[in-house]
Amino acid sequence: MLMDKILSRENLIEALKRVERNKGSHGIDGMSVKSLRRHLYENWDTLRQSLRDGTYEPSPVRRVEIPKPNGGIRLLGIPTVTDRFIQQAIAQVLTPIFDPSFSEHSYGFRPNKRGHDAVRKARGYIKEGYRWVIDIDLEKFFDKVNHDKLMGIIANKVKDRMVLKLIRKYLQAGVMINGVVHESEEGTPQGGPLSPLLSNILLDKLDKELESRGHKFVRYADDCNIYVKSKKAGERVMTSITEYIEKKLKLKVNRGKSAVDRPWKRKFLGFSFTSQKNPKVRIANESIKRLKNKIRELTSRSKPIPIEMRIKQLNQYLVGWCGYFALADTPSRFKELDEWIRRRLRMILWKEWKNPKTRVRKLISLKVNPNKAFEWGNSRKKYWRIACSPILHKTLGNSYWSSQGLKSLYQRYEFLRQT
Repeated sequence: MLMDKILSRENLIEALKRVERNKGSHGIDGMSVKSLRRHLYENWDTLRQSLRDGTYEPSPVRRVEIPKPNGGIRLLGIPTVTDRFIQQAIAQVLTPIFDPSFSEHSYGFRPNKRGHDAVRKARGYIKEGYRWVIDIDLEKFFDKVNHDKLMGIIANKVKDRMVLKLIRKYLQAGVMINGVVHESEEGTPQGGPLSPLLSNILLDKLDKELESRGHKFVRYADDCNIYVKSKKAGERVMTSITEYIEKKLKLKVNRGKSAVDRPWKRKFLGFSFTSQKNPKVRIANESIKRLKNKIRELTSRSKPIPIEMRIKQLNQYLVGWCGYFALADTPSRFKELDEWIRRRLRMILWKEWKNPKTRVRKLISLKVNPNKAFEWGNSRKKYWRIACSPILHKTLGNSYWSSQGLKSLYQRYEFLRQT
C-alpha cells in the first residue's frame, strides 16, 4: 500500500526536516514551523489513524497576495504547517513514481534539474538557428487546473484509493479569505509542497505532445518556450498548441502575454539573450528594474537607518541575487550595478551630514584639501548630483565601501564564474 510508504518512519522524518528547513509562513491556524515537531509528538497517533482510515480533513489554505513586477497579483495559498508536512511526505513518495517518465525538457521543481539548465538549453537552440520563440503564458495556471483531469492522470499510476482520496481533499480544501472559507472547484494551491509535482504531472501531457511533434522546447513549471526557425512557423505552432492546451488540458492561454517573437525581445526565468549568432545569456531588463527597486527601498533617504545596517541588508539581498544571475555572460552589467549602488550610498551619507559645517569637517577628515572641502561642503547641487561628483567619487570610492563591508556584485560574479 502506498499509504504505508507515506507513513513510514524514514519518509516522515525526512518530510519533517524538509519543512523545518524551508521554514515559511503560518497557515490559518497560526502555528509556526518551530511548533510543528512538538505538535506532531503530542498528536501523531490520532493524526496517523485519521490518515489511514481516510477521515483526515486538510485545513483551508491562507490566501496571500504577492504583487507581480509587471502589475497584477500572484495568489498564493499557504497550507498549515501540519498540512505542509503531510503534503511533503506524499510528494516524496510520488516523485520517484512520476519523475522518471517526465520529459527531459521539463526543468521546474525536479531532482537534479534547475532553471539555469533550462536557460542554457534555450541558448543552445538559438545558437542552432532556432531564432524565433513561441512564449506561452498559461493564465493563472495554478488556479485553473481541472481537478478531474489531474486526478485521472494520477490514477493511472497510483492505485491506492486512500492516497487518491487524500490528494483530492487537498485540491478541494478551499481558501480562507477574511475569515470566510471559499470552496475550491479548480486549481492547485500555489504554496504547498505538493503543488509543483501536481503541476508537472498535468503539464507532462503538454511535454509529450510537443515531443511527438518534434519541437525544440524548454518548460519550467508553467513557463513554456518553443523554438522555431521562422515567424510563420511560430504563428502556426502557437495556434495549434493553444488549441491543444485549451481543449485537451482544459487550461487557458493568456493571449495578451503570449507571443511569437525574437528570443532577445522576451524574458525567460529572469534572463534574456543577445541577438548574436553565438548568443550570450543576459539579465532581462525587468529583472534589473526589480533589483533597482529593491535597492532603492533598502537605500531610501527617508528611512533613518544606520549605514552599517543598510550595508548588512544590502549584502544579504545582493549575495542571493548574484548567486542566481551569475549565469549571465555580461560582466559589465555587474560593474554598472556596483557603481550605481555605491552612488546610492554616497547620496545617503551626504544627506546624513546635513549642514555645510558637518560636510566640510567630514570631507577634511577624508583627506580632502580644506579649500575644496569648503567649496563642495557649501555646494547647493542636489544629493544625486553630488553623489557622482569627483570629490565624493574619490573619497568614498571602492576601497572605502569595501572597508565598510559592502560586497561587490562584480567580484562575487567573477568568483562564482570561476568555481
